[in-house]
Amino acid sequence: MSPHRPVTLGLAGTGRIGTSHAETLKKLPNVATVLVADADADRARTTAAVLGVEFAPDLDTLFAADLDGLIIATATDSHPDLIIRAVDAGIPVFCEKPVAADITGTLAVIDHTRNSSVPVQIGFQRRFDAGYRAAREAIRSGKLGWLHTLRATTLDPAPPPAEYIPRSGGIFRDCGVHDFDIIRWVTGREIVEVYALGANRGAAFFAEADDVDTAAVVLRLDDGTLATVSLTRYNGAGYDVRLEALGSSGNAIVGLDDRSPLTSVEPDHNPSPNPPYAGFMERFRPAYAEELAAFIEVATGRVDNPCTPADALEVFYVAEACELSRREGRAVNVVEVRR
Repeated sequence: MSPHRPVTLGLAGTGRIGTSHAETLKKLPNVATVLVADADADRARTTAAVLGVEFAPDLDTLFAADLDGLIIATATDSHPDLIIRAVDAGIPVFCEKPVAADITGTLAVIDHTRNSSVPVQIGFQRRFDAGYRAAREAIRSGKLGWLHTLRATTLDPAPPPAEYIPRSGGIFRDCGVHDFDIIRWVTGREIVEVYALGANRGAAFFAEADDVDTAAVVLRLDDGTLATVSLTRYNGAGYDVRLEALGSSGNAIVGLDDRSPLTSVEPDHNPSPNPPYAGFMERFRPAYAEELAAFIEVATGRVDNPCTPADALEVFYVAEACELSRREGRAVNVVEVRR
């Protein structure tokens, strides 16, 4: 493929994130055609009409379209088959996390694609956010000295629909993986040990699905640095995703701006007039655009893959260790869940 010619991209899945991706893709330079398909053909047809992109009535039609790249934004259980089908057809892939619903499925995809030169980029959009990139540079340049603590939060303002929770994989696999991934990415270190607690004080459907609505995790990195991750589905003040990197010489804070849903009770504090972000799509809209632009560069052979299935597997191991820790009430070394 010529790295400079306009590309034709297929998109599988026209739900909320897929539709947002289609809207982003059509605005990117060097994208000639965006072709969308969905298991619900009527939804895909409507999305195509609204956004002014092309419509494919089914996946077979999508795969027959001489694609330069495929974006997968379908339900998790369809990810492995679509990734493998695309790679076998020589089509570069961008897939929203996770690679598969479990470690076994993730390993199967990695094993199948191991010897292929076709890239598979996994969607962890925080790696493309300007704040997280600045924090990574501050940490890796030595500006902060040695790190003693990292604090990460993913605090959603309201829970997802009840029917989503039983198939979400649980709070650590669904939400926490973003924090685990970004901690690995900004520090360049591996997470080796976890201790996780969970609580249910909200809707009954979390406990009914054997999940929790709030969690706290302590992590130990391979150089001894400690990190904490806080997760909840019930942060009524607003969407709060932050990272605090605290070092011997300074600190770097991501997500602390005039839309952070933090309420100071100091008497001389002037609150921001700006509302908090409604959710992840609004907060990370620029990062999603950067991520998809990077995928086009990957698909055309101009840059290396910035987020591989192996990266996704590493944070899946951490999430598995957290779930085991929560259930057994003990610290878990990540090596215990490796396969």
